Amino acid sequence: MGTSRGGRTTKCHGVCDEHGRLRRFLLTAGQRHDMMGVWDLINEAPLDCTALIADKGYDSQELRAWLRDQDLTPVIPKRGEDGQKPEENSDLYRERNLIERAFNRMKDYRRFAMRFDKLKVTFEATVALIAMRTWFL
Repeated sequence: MGTSRGGRTTKCHGVCDEHGRLRRFLLTAGQRHDMMGVWDLINEAPLDCTALIADKGYDSQELRAWLRDQDLTPVIPKRGEDGQKPEENSDLYRERNLIERAFNRMKDYRRFAMRFDKLKVTFEATVALIAMRTWFL
């Protein structure tokens, strides 16, 4: 758990499958940049896919180059700071709603949405239990 201007916060990053079920997740401190945990997620997650779809927080040249080396299509919109036109495939980017819906299903559980757990290990257990439960619903 980390602190930011809003107080104690945690970011939950995840990888989901084509059915919107969470396959892997990672918790980082709220004040950390999204790219801090992306390597742990994609190195250990099974990447039996053709594209990686992510939001602007995961935009980096290093990640794009790595994905191309792995023969994966990066579908990540560019941040506005570099002034380049986005190169993402808009049809594929629409599929990003799968991960959004996965996290929205998890937020149905108050314990996840309000982050009652004070320790990282107990919050990870909560996320794992909720993710497992969503696989069977």
